[in-house]
Amino acid sequence: MPLEDIIKSRNTGLARADAQTVLRDSLADSALAPLALVSSFGAESVVLLHMIAQIDRATPVIFLDTEMLFPETLAYQRAVAETLGLRDIRVITPDRADILAEDVDGILHQADTDACCDLRKARPLAKALRPFGGWITGRKQFQNGERAKLSLFEADGARIKINPLARWSAEDLKAYMARHALPRHPLVARGYPSIGCMPCTTRVAPHENSRAGRWRETAKTECGIHLKSGQRTRPGVTAV
Repeated sequence: MPLEDIIKSRNTGLARADAQTVLRDSLADSALAPLALVSSFGAESVVLLHMIAQIDRATPVIFLDTEMLFPETLAYQRAVAETLGLRDIRVITPDRADILAEDVDGILHQADTDACCDLRKARPLAKALRPFGGWITGRKQFQNGERAKLSLFEADGARIKINPLARWSAEDLKAYMARHALPRHPLVARGYPSIGCMPCTTRVAPHENSRAGRWRETAKTECGIHLKSGQRTRPGVTAV
């Protein structure tokens, strides 16, 4: 069945399903296999990680260590993986030759955030996803305008991308974490409701959108890994 038909069928058939059912059905579907969860181990990531652990702890989890993350994120990643018993964490780092050629001093983000995201996120993820037929994300419709029409299933080139939490609200996430007594990222309590790389993440005021602290004072709202294949974040850079 063509990918477009698979996506249409899944979006229709699971339109009223809860996130756990979307995950369980997807992971059990041989037509979609193999699947991986891509997780930032950020402010809300523990919800989807917990669901995955309840269904199949051996599900591959790809964690992009850009080498510019907060130390708290790295510590949180290790702690959550151990607490949930996740068995296949794949820590992905940027290609060393690319770093030496393009950002040896670690200041590329100051001149070109899109180039930095491509170097440290998009390219490493594209390589890590090569063995997989699809991937699972934690994106939600409420996060920003570009995600407002996010569907449960969508195409990502020749792969399927699954967004089980697409329709969840911030309140849904908080309630789930409280119900299951899940550990929170330590930076959340310090005013970081959305957490990326240190140089491009700032605290957020109570009245602001949760992602307002990402690439503050710029028009940038996405790192590029969630743009459709073929879209460009800047001339010469193709998203995953």
